[in-house]
Amino acid sequence: MEKKRVAVVGYGNIGKFTVEAIEASCDMEIAGIVRRNINDIPEEIKKYKVVSDIKELEGVDVAILATPTRKVEEYAKEILAMGINTADSYDIHSGITQLRANLDKVAKENGSVAIISAGWDPGSDSVVRTLMEAAAPKGITYTNFGPGMSMGHTVAVKAIEGVKAALSMTIPVGTGIHRRMVYIEVKEGYKFEEVAKAIKADAYFVNDETHVMQVECVDNLLDMGHGVMMCRKGVSGKTQNQLFEFNMRINNPALTAQMLVNAARATFRQNAGCYTLPEVPVIDLLPGDREEWIAHLV
Repeated sequence: MEKKRVAVVGYGNIGKFTVEAIEASCDMEIAGIVRRNINDIPEEIKKYKVVSDIKELEGVDVAILATPTRKVEEYAKEILAMGINTADSYDIHSGITQLRANLDKVAKENGSVAIISAGWDPGSDSVVRTLMEAAAPKGITYTNFGPGMSMGHTVAVKAIEGVKAALSMTIPVGTGIHRRMVYIEVKEGYKFEEVAKAIKADAYFVNDETHVMQVECVDNLLDMGHGVMMCRKGVSGKTQNQLFEFNMRINNPALTAQMLVNAARATFRQNAGCYTLPEVPVIDLLPGDREEWIAHLV
């Protein structure tokens, strides 16, 4: 099996787990890793080519963008314009439709493919919600996250001026309503009250009940576990009282990374353009021969 060459753009929590997921895959290999600081290379990736710009890598087939969400569009446009496919875990739900439109244009102009928002939510959970909707076209779906660490929200907090270290926990209240518990260390010279106000005003938090607390050491609180409980109660045909539930407990960045690797694989099975995960045949996420998977799964 010819292996696709993957560039990992970003080497934070998701980037680290992405490298592990690629190493464990049978059909991909690492072409190199792109990170801002190439003067401080962690021991575990010294065996790979580490660069500050993807243009320094050769033979890249697809790039996995393990970057902060707000940097995804910038990186994706540049890489798609090079004719290289991309997969990302962009997680601002309200911005997905516009990102899809923006990247679709660039991808089609350059014969490349982007699969966006391909983590676990949005991502694999989006696929489950789609299936539930199809099974009961009338009804209500509640998605309850956590309790657990939100990677996107934590990264967003870290970007707030005055924040030295941060952890954002998602606590399910029920019926799709969540409480955000944010723990921060404040940089010297900044006032906690002003930093907390800026966090609550950020788009990631402005629509949720958010509590910000100052702590001495965020590292003492870190746990990357997370989870989701989805429930849909609705109507199949004209028959009411249909109830579907989906529940999982996960390591957040590990599942995000695995879904990103799956999405990167699926880019080679789509026509040029930009896609969300529900638009991609789920069988395209799997390695190997489609006929064998059909015989095994159907």
